[in-house]
Amino acid sequence: MALNVLLIIIIVTVGVSLMAFNNRAMMDKMLYIPYDCKHNGNYARIFSHILIHADWAHLLFNMLSLYFLGEFLLFSFIYEYGVTVGQFHFVALYLLGALFATLIPYVRHQDNPNYRSLGASGAVSAVIFAAILWNPAMEIRLFFIPFAIPAYIFGPLYLLYEFYADKKGQSGVAHDAHIGGAIFGIGYILIINIDKGKEFFTTIFG
Repeated sequence: MALNVLLIIIIVTVGVSLMAFNNRAMMDKMLYIPYDCKHNGNYARIFSHILIHADWAHLLFNMLSLYFLGEFLLFSFIYEYGVTVGQFHFVALYLLGALFATLIPYVRHQDNPNYRSLGASGAVSAVIFAAILWNPAMEIRLFFIPFAIPAYIFGPLYLLYEFYADKKGQSGVAHDAHIGGAIFGIGYILIINIDKGKEFFTTIFG
C-alpha cells in the first residue's frame, strides 16, 4: 500500500515509454516543445513529455533513481503525515517538480521551433533533492562508483556539475531541467517542513 503511488508512476511511465519507442508519431505528439506551447497552445506537452524517454538506458536510469530514492521519501512522508497526506505530498512533489523543470527551458526556447526535450529527469531530480534535504546523512550509491557518497556531499557536487554542463552546453541533455527540478524539490521540503532545512545545516556544520 505504501508504495502505491510510486509504483503507479513507474508502471505508467514505463508502459507509455515502451509504446512510444515503437510509435514515432506518438512520441512527436508528447515531446516538450516550448515553441509549440507558446505559439499553438499545446500546453499538454508540459506534462506529456515526462512519460516518454529517448531509449532504454534513459528510461532505466530515471526509473531506478526514482524507485530507490522515491521509496525512501514516500515512506518518510507517510511516516510523518499519514498514508493519504504522505502520498499526496509525493505526487504533488513529482508533478509540480516536472512543471517547474520546464520553466527555464521555456524561457530560453519559447521562440525556438527546433528545441525538443523528453523524459522524467526533471521530476526525478525534484524527488532526489527532496530526499537529500529530508535525510542529508543517508548514503547514495551510483552505478559507476564503488563506494557510497553522503547525500549532503552528493547534492552540491551534482548541482555544480549540472551548472557547469549547462553553461558549457552542446551535450544534448536538458541540464537546466535537472536544475529546475532540484530547486523545486528543495523548496517543496522547506515549505512543508522548514525544520529539514535546519537539520541539513546541522548535519553539515554540526
